Amino acid sequence: MANRLAQATSPYLLQHAANPVDWWQWEPGAFEEARRRNVPVFLSVGYSSCHWCHVLAHESFEDTETAAYMNEHFVNIKVDREERPDVDAVYMEAVQAATGQGGWPMSVFMNADGEPFYFGTYFPPEPRHGMPSFRQVLEGVGAAWTDRREEVGEVARRIASDLAGRSLAFGGAGVPGEDELAQALLGLTRDYDERYKGFGGAPKFPPSMVLEFLLRHHARTGAEGALEMAADTCEAMARGGVYDQLGGGFARYSVDREWVVPHFEKMLYDNALLCRVYAHLWRSTGSDLAKRVALETADFMVRELRTAEGGYASALDADSDTPDGGHAEGAFYVWTPAQLREVLGDEDGTRAAAVFGVTEEGTFEEGASVLRLPRGEADSGIRERLLAAREQRPRPGRDDKIVAAWNGLAIAALAETGAYFDRPDLVERATEAADLLVRVHMDFSAGGVRLARTSKDGEAGPHAGVLEDYADVAEGFLALAAVGGEGAWLEFAGFLLDIVIDRFTGEGGALYDTAHDAEQLIRRPQDPTDNAAPSGWSAAAGALLLYAAHTGSQAHRTAAEGALGVVKALGPRAPRFIGWGLAAAEALLDGPREVAVVGTAGDPAARELHLTALLGTAPGAAVAVGEPDGEEFPLLRNRPLINGSSAAYVCRGFVCDSPTTDASELARKLSDSDRNG
Repeated sequence: MANRLAQATSPYLLQHAANPVDWWQWEPGAFEEARRRNVPVFLSVGYSSCHWCHVLAHESFEDTETAAYMNEHFVNIKVDREERPDVDAVYMEAVQAATGQGGWPMSVFMNADGEPFYFGTYFPPEPRHGMPSFRQVLEGVGAAWTDRREEVGEVARRIASDLAGRSLAFGGAGVPGEDELAQALLGLTRDYDERYKGFGGAPKFPPSMVLEFLLRHHARTGAEGALEMAADTCEAMARGGVYDQLGGGFARYSVDREWVVPHFEKMLYDNALLCRVYAHLWRSTGSDLAKRVALETADFMVRELRTAEGGYASALDADSDTPDGGHAEGAFYVWTPAQLREVLGDEDGTRAAAVFGVTEEGTFEEGASVLRLPRGEADSGIRERLLAAREQRPRPGRDDKIVAAWNGLAIAALAETGAYFDRPDLVERATEAADLLVRVHMDFSAGGVRLARTSKDGEAGPHAGVLEDYADVAEGFLALAAVGGEGAWLEFAGFLLDIVIDRFTGEGGALYDTAHDAEQLIRRPQDPTDNAAPSGWSAAAGALLLYAAHTGSQAHRTAAEGALGVVKALGPRAPRFIGWGLAAAEALLDGPREVAVVGTAGDPAARELHLTALLGTAPGAAVAVGEPDGEEFPLLRNRPLINGSSAAYVCRGFVCDSPTTDASELARKLSDSDRNG
């Protein structure tokens, strides 16, 4: 036998290709081998920028004695959770049900039918802090398999049965209304951290999807408290260590409730979502800080995550090499006062330490500090000099695989940010990523469009797209259509959303994370709650609703309303975990509005009306731009110029206002909240 990961497309799996463990990928042959040898399966799930995944690998999977024991007593399977979110979701649900917590690395022991019977996350090489060592776990599982097989089998069957019996009946429960959204806002207010902003305690995650809901709720109702929570949280994050004060972009989360010390990995989905949130905050408030952060985050994605093929890599690692030959978390990002003075000189170095909150005792490890911006703004020259010096340090590793869903989120963020701030280069970068998804990820050859979950180096990976891929890519295409005025993106979004309706939808509008004809696991994954990114369920509801507004398709509107039943049920009870669904519900309650801008190519008046439409704060508005009576978008049909001038048409709920040629009048039409009629 031999390690089988050398041909993997996942950078995470390739990191383990030289392990002495005889790793298999997730494939039928692995389970056939376990059945033939009559041994249990050990499943290890992680991802390339996961710090403790690296620690477990170094301590145990690279150890020849441990690996030899694993090879003798188990069939060992390694899974990249970002490539196979379906496998990850099913077994993580089992881990959380059994232990009350979850996380990565995830360690699961199961039989040859894929039925799990023992779970854990990280196990140390020696017993510590009440945790058994990894070797003790292996030996204990092996003994149970040999000596108590009947008991193990009963546990596995019961767990598998419990998981298979879990099904959500939230579809078709009626759409959320004013009461549910008001209760959601109240729940968020109760969880709000008045002192440090954000929600809950440590570790504290950027609440991207909740912030989008708060901005939309304020736009629709005028609720000042919603805007205040969003704006203050955005400022606290942007001034904290969770934001990269030199290079832009956000780390995964803060280990403390004050936003001081981050977990340093930088994920594409976080930065795409937050770039869009800050752009939308600027759209609502005109905040200079929001504009700066939106643009810096967009530039970070393009500079550090863009691949040669024009897509966006998944993540930057938390760890990097140190000057002394070591390897440490955050090494690329932290500074001591002495390091600042070395780069900037004594005077500027001392001033920079004060501005960025760098102290002699440090805020991180070994006297180093994470740069923050407690007040005011930093001198741009100092930032540039520090950034140039930091570029000489060993860089964190990059996970170069392209995940369809996360690239969809990046396309939406880059397109809108580019449009708002007159950065056509960002719109072009969004278009290139969209082109890559069409060329490499979308397969038009078999029974409708099929979407590959990942690609690397311009080659599609072997795994089928899940619901979030179809939904988020459609969302990105719809945003690009609104910004660029190319109807082809609307058409591509429609292809994907037709598949959502045909292959991911169950009774009453409930949605599943995998298609009807996907690989059958012990449970068909189905989770409407937002985690690190919007759930496929919520993302699909929002994209279906927006597509219906563009096209008038009742089938897509009905599917969106069916999916939003889960928001009616969960929004009041768990608003922090269904923010994207709440944002989609805000669009539903607002209409959403349909805006058609008609004008001849190159007409400055048409450009002004188009930008005004994009800058309107009406939640989830559908914006189309093109020639009068144009064929590019359904919203343009039968829409002529007004007295020879470019014009905007606004409709809402089967009722249309009189068209206007005046940008300020259009702005008023798209900023009126419900309280003003």
